[in-house]
Amino acid sequence: MTKSFVRLDRRQLMIGTAAAALFAATPLAVAQTVEPIKGGTLRYATLGLDTADPHRHTGSIAVQQLYVEALTSIGPDGGVEPFLAEGWDVSEDGKIYTFTLREGVTFHNGDPLTADAVVANIERVKNNVTGGWLASAMKLVENVEAPDARTIILTMSEPYAPLVNLMSELWILSPASDGWDATITTPIGTGPFKFGEWRPQVSLTAPAFEAYWRADMPYLAAVEVNLREDIDKGNALRAGDLDIVNVDRDVARRLSSDPAIRTTTLKDSTWYFAAFNNRNPRAPFDNPKVREAIEYAIDKNAFMNYIAPQTGVVTNQMVMPGHVYFDEAIHEADAFKAADIDKAKALLAEAGVHPSTIEIDLVSWQDNYPQVVVQMLRQLGFTVNHSALDDLGAQNRLGQYDWDMAVMASGPRADIFLRYVRLMSDGPNPVLWGGIQDAELDRLIKAAVAEPDDAERKALYTEAYQRVLDNHYFMVLGHAPNAIAMREAVKGYEPGFTWSPNWATGGIAQTFLAED
Repeated sequence: MTKSFVRLDRRQLMIGTAAAALFAATPLAVAQTVEPIKGGTLRYATLGLDTADPHRHTGSIAVQQLYVEALTSIGPDGGVEPFLAEGWDVSEDGKIYTFTLREGVTFHNGDPLTADAVVANIERVKNNVTGGWLASAMKLVENVEAPDARTIILTMSEPYAPLVNLMSELWILSPASDGWDATITTPIGTGPFKFGEWRPQVSLTAPAFEAYWRADMPYLAAVEVNLREDIDKGNALRAGDLDIVNVDRDVARRLSSDPAIRTTTLKDSTWYFAAFNNRNPRAPFDNPKVREAIEYAIDKNAFMNYIAPQTGVVTNQMVMPGHVYFDEAIHEADAFKAADIDKAKALLAEAGVHPSTIEIDLVSWQDNYPQVVVQMLRQLGFTVNHSALDDLGAQNRLGQYDWDMAVMASGPRADIFLRYVRLMSDGPNPVLWGGIQDAELDRLIKAAVAEPDDAERKALYTEAYQRVLDNHYFMVLGHAPNAIAMREAVKGYEPGFTWSPNWATGGIAQTFLAED
């Protein structure tokens, strides 16, 4: 007996009263009162593009989903939706997934989307891609086959609850894509736009795919993506040089007063945290009591007020209140919801630590918010050597594990597992959280992933997170939604749950310009 799904049960993430009211003067949903207009080029600038090979990305999902799609997608409420697959069945034991493809879908080169092509993509990711979000899932794939042109049967070695959500980031490419056997240089997808001219860190031109499977879409003739990091997106939007951008929240608040601009947010949030070097800690930070003392010294309310004075949410969890995996008891028991300098000093004294004799080596990106934590640590008496680095420099430095603390942030994810997997001993890109090495934590996360019952799975994830708190591996400071701004001429577009600009029930395929 199998369970059939046209879509799985929704796991709605409510972003809370304050976050939902971000830029309250502007509605979060705009009724489409204008008939779609064909043509025009939309100028787009949110996250970057780090590779032409969608299977090998390190987080650049806001651009590549213009031209590639997956079997499933994540809708604006966090629920999983059918995309290239029109539906799927899951066996009672949670090990066998049977996907049924839509009819009439073609790749950008004119070839039909077939089950064999999907199997080839799954096998490529399983056999050739060693890192990334899907690495753990692919290790559990025992077999994948295509009994006919529209059916894919994927068999796992053990139950794997996140699979259908994670398949939203296994993008389906034509095996005819240049570089298929090594690194893809010209991806051939099924998306509403095609991969055109790419100038790394400068721009990508994505012309419309006229044979797109969704009737009459896309409406736009092309999307021009600005990939430069040195532009002032707010001013470019005001000047009419860009149409959709991501901006800092303070910039978004200023833009919201402009009648020609509309501001809104992604539906999931970014969470901020201070992490310790857990893989190679130097004394005295190898002592949990010292880490606890530092946590008492960090004023989370002040930090989140700096990040998002109207919309920030202070909590000690990786998800916001309202999320299915949020635990109210853990939230209420947060010992660090308010700073306590006296408690911090007392714990340091118990540990025999004199802050004035110790330097903290702290790593961050080139943002302003880490300085808030730096000043708090200095008030406790520590000397702080703060290295603010660009993305590549920070990743390289963190990977050397020659630091003491990191103040970072992590954005929206398609499934809660994509947060937990990075806390595992062999997880992808674990450096932001200090490369935790904890066999019991690994066991709990693996047990949660294999648990088909929703309530039992939540209990296991909660137990795993409690272990994180008990060991003081990192400290969650709070959450804030990501701001998106667009010209009023942009119609039919609302940001989704993640950074993806295109999903089954919305996004850039149905976007048009009310003026050229």
